[in-house]
Amino acid sequence: MWKVPLFDTDLGDAECAAAEDAIRSGWLTMGDRVRAFEESFAAFIGVRHAVAVSSCTAALHIANRALGIGPGDEVICPSLTFVASPNTIMLAGARPVFADIAAFDDFGLSPEDVERRVTPRTRAIHVLHYAGAPCGMDGIMAVAGRHGLRVIEDCAHAPGASHEGRPVGTIGDFGCFSFFSNKNMTTGEGGMLTTGDEALAEKARLMRSHGMTTLTLDRHLGRAHSYDVIEEGFNYRFDEMRAAIGLAQLDKLPEANSKRRDIFRFYRRRLATVPGLAVAYPEDDTGCVHHIMPALLPEDTDRDRFMDDMKARGVQTSIHYPPSHLFDLYRRRFGYGEGDLPVTEAAMEREITLPLYPAMTEEDVDYVCGAAEACLG
Repeated sequence: MWKVPLFDTDLGDAECAAAEDAIRSGWLTMGDRVRAFEESFAAFIGVRHAVAVSSCTAALHIANRALGIGPGDEVICPSLTFVASPNTIMLAGARPVFADIAAFDDFGLSPEDVERRVTPRTRAIHVLHYAGAPCGMDGIMAVAGRHGLRVIEDCAHAPGASHEGRPVGTIGDFGCFSFFSNKNMTTGEGGMLTTGDEALAEKARLMRSHGMTTLTLDRHLGRAHSYDVIEEGFNYRFDEMRAAIGLAQLDKLPEANSKRRDIFRFYRRRLATVPGLAVAYPEDDTGCVHHIMPALLPEDTDRDRFMDDMKARGVQTSIHYPPSHLFDLYRRRFGYGEGDLPVTEAAMEREITLPLYPAMTEEDVDYVCGAAEACLG
């Protein structure tokens, strides 16, 4: 259907062989492969602890609860994010307080707007490293320091990204990564929680598996006969097949991120020739890993018609993201509405996501940009 799809996966013989080996091992969940994947991911990111979980949503939920966020608390977060972030704040019993983005070419949280929204009930800040571009963490951490707040980094778009030389997922209290099928590295479903704090890591490991003191593997190997439950918890475990695939994908990630950077830079040069279509990305992309290719359509463009016209030319497009604060749930429950976040709302009326994946060629990018120019003409 698509001449140029929005994304494509890079799954080959290495992943197939690794998954088959895991199946043939006879042990399918929370075993040696999961442990090896956690250790390898921690080493790649440069953090002391990595805890594999069933999704980035699970990672965000555990991070909130491990930091003690609960009823009566407020957590400041972007509206320009996948809805998992505010949803997990609500699941913890807290109120999501949406803050605006910095600018049309910087979709990270505005530290100034974050600070304006701090109240005596504020406990933490969620940040998103949107599209693989690190959020302005110096400003965010300064706000957090002034008000005694915890920081949770949503790194779903950004494995391998860095802010001024510091890897994302190592700056706040927790980093939360996604391995969904369209991410820079994938295990189909899955996520990772990173932290430099040993006590938080241990709490996260307990919460991942019902708060139990031993795992099924411990009992299978005769290391334990029973277990206690010492923490609230969930079934957010990770399995051996996904861990095996994750190890193979992690080996490919540096080269894949480098290819994404090259494709993005060709996009930037080519889109400069398309009247009215702006790149929604920082001019300095040092440290970025280019998960998606966001652009801003000219004002008053009929976006649905543009997407239909691109579809007719075989180019898949998307929107990242509809503002969370304008979803019906958040309007009804918290009273959010139009005008609350003017920069987010203005940007998201125009945002369009173009295809980006490592196997794209310059010819693919040229075709996409030519199609966009024709649709806007």
